[in-house]
Amino acid sequence: MFEIGHNLSPEAYRDLPESVQRLDVRQPWEHELAHLPGAILIPLSELPDRLGELDPARPVAAYCHHGARSMQALRVLLGAGFQDIAHLAGGINAYSRMDPTVPRY
Repeated sequence: MFEIGHNLSPEAYRDLPESVQRLDVRQPWEHELAHLPGAILIPLSELPDRLGELDPARPVAAYCHHGARSMQALRVLLGAGFQDIAHLAGGINAYSRMDPTVPRY
């Protein structure tokens, strides 16, 4: 589905099929402020120990606040053998500019 490390626009992220695992790599307090529906919250620092919560046979689309941590998450996922991975370029901050129902912080 994705080229490895593909950058998704907010519109592309919004329109992902249900088969894609959405991964929020922010901290719990950030998730409480704003989050995208259907995302699995696994903070970046916990990701290596919690990879078993994700299905490597299904695509993964990660996001964070601005995009830096989700890019780091892609490196972790790639190192663990995930191939079909992408991230939300500009993070939830960019998404909230497209969708004003998602709070900005």
